[in-house]
Amino acid sequence: MKYNLAVLPGDGIGPEVLAEGVKVLEAVGKRCGHSFELTYGLIGGVAITAEGTALSEATVKMCKKQDAILFGAVGDPRYDDPMAKVHPEDGLLRLRQALDTFANIRPVFLFPELIEATPLKTNIVKGTDFVVVRELTGGLYFGKPKRQWTTSRGRRAVDTMAYSEQEIARIVHVGFELARKRRKKLTSVDKANVLLSSRLWRQVTMEISKEYPDIELDHMLVDTCTMRMIQTPTYFDVIVTENTFGDIITDEASTLTGSMGMMPSASIAGIPAEGARIIGFYEPIHGSAPKHAGKNDANPIATILSVAMMFRYSLALEKEARMIETAVEDILKEGYRTYDIMGAGMKKLGTKEMGDVIAKKVTGK
Repeated sequence: MKYNLAVLPGDGIGPEVLAEGVKVLEAVGKRCGHSFELTYGLIGGVAITAEGTALSEATVKMCKKQDAILFGAVGDPRYDDPMAKVHPEDGLLRLRQALDTFANIRPVFLFPELIEATPLKTNIVKGTDFVVVRELTGGLYFGKPKRQWTTSRGRRAVDTMAYSEQEIARIVHVGFELARKRRKKLTSVDKANVLLSSRLWRQVTMEISKEYPDIELDHMLVDTCTMRMIQTPTYFDVIVTENTFGDIITDEASTLTGSMGMMPSASIAGIPAEGARIIGFYEPIHGSAPKHAGKNDANPIATILSVAMMFRYSLALEKEARMIETAVEDILKEGYRTYDIMGAGMKKLGTKEMGDVIAKKVTGK
C-alpha cells in the first residue's frame, strides 16, 4: 500500500524527534511492504520567520489532501513577546480547527520498566493505564470574545469558555466508545460546581450515558481529578474532558509515565469504524524544548508511539501499530534509555541512537 503523509517538524526539538518517527515509519514500510510519500511543510516559529504566519493557507490545503499528518512541536523564544501579533502556537490551533480534529486521544501508560523513573511510589503508579480524551476545538482556546483592551482604569482582557450541546455530545461519544473497547469505565471531568459551561457538559453527558448502559460513568471535578490522578492513578480507565482541563491534566499525567517524552497523542475527528480510515495528526504531547534543540538528547519515544497511533487510526493498520509498540517495549526491557528516563545500570542513548535501536527492532534485524 502507498500512503501520502504530511510532515510538519516545527520548532526546537520537533525536527529531531520527528526524524526518528519517520525512521521508524520507514522501517515498518520496509518490513510490511508499504511506501510513504512524505510532503514537508512549515508550522510555528519557523513558518513565521519564513512566511510571516504560523501556518500558511498553502500548508493547510496540503495537509487536507493527505492520509495523515505527523507533527513535531511548536514554540520559539523569539516570539514569546505577549504583545506579538502572531505566535507559533497559533499555527497548531489553526490546524486543529481546519481539520476539525476535535478529539485528542492521549494514552497514559506506564511501562513496567520505567516505574523507577517516576517521582511517585511504586505501589501507587504500578499498573497505570488510562486514556484522556480531550476536546480540542472549543472552549477557552477558541471561544469569542477573546481580546485585550485599555480602559480609563487600565488594561483588561477576556477569554470565553463556550461550548454547544453538539460540541459536547460528539466528544463524549468518543469517550464512551473508547471505554467500550477498554474496561468499560468513563470519568467525565468538569467544574460543574461553578461553571455554567461545565453544568451543560454534565447534563449532556448524563443524557448520552443512556445510550451506553454497559459503561460505568462517574463525574469528577477537575481539581479532584488532578488529586486522584496522583493518589490512585489506577482508578481511571477513560477520562473525557474539555480543552483547557485536558491540556493541564495530561501534562500532569506525564509524571505517571516517567517522562513527558513517553506520551504520544492522536488528534482525530472521531473514532473510525472497524477497518475504516480517518484523517488526523499525530504528535508527542511535549513542547519544543528549545534548550535541548541540537543536543541529540531529546526522547523520541513519544513521537514514535504517535506514529503507531497513526497506523491504528488513520491507516487502519493495527498489526503495524502493535509492531512499533512491541519494539518500544522490547528496547526498554533491554535497558536502553534517553537521559529523561535514565536509571542505574541502563544504557544511555541520544535521540538518533534511540531511533536506530527501535527501527532495528521493528525490522527484526
